[in-house]
Amino acid sequence: MAASLNRVFLIGNLTRDPELRYLPSGQAVANFTIAVNRPYTSNTGEKKEETSFIRVVVWARRAEVCNEFLRKGSPVFVEGRLQSRSWEAQDGTKRSAIEVVASNVQFLSRGGKGAVAAETVQLPEEPLEEGSESPAKKEGPIQISKEDLSPDEEVPF
Repeated sequence: MAASLNRVFLIGNLTRDPELRYLPSGQAVANFTIAVNRPYTSNTGEKKEETSFIRVVVWARRAEVCNEFLRKGSPVFVEGRLQSRSWEAQDGTKRSAIEVVASNVQFLSRGGKGAVAAETVQLPEEPLEEGSESPAKKEGPIQISKEDLSPDEEVPF
């Protein structure tokens, strides 16, 4: 068997409040986007910063807690895996998205001068039983709109 690894660790700030939904089965799912900054120096020596906007999906009780405590601008540490999805939009065009399915979310607090300080809340991982499917596979794809796929225009940082 070939080697394989799908693990993501990110620290960023929410670009908007989490969106909490419940599937017909009663399963909670929350979506939010985080902005992750990467400072670099250009070829001319100028210091610049690149921002990536990454969609995060959180399931079950963890989704409800994220919705309760996180707000636009909240700093978070997210651990999870990448998942790609594709679907056909209402206008017949094919769409796809890559997102992080969170297995662990730690709420961070802002330290002095905008720095991120120690965690304030850590949600335990909810491991799946071996051979079981993720809630997303059991319940089918999440319906998302076009605006869910593009980053917010009013990022606070």
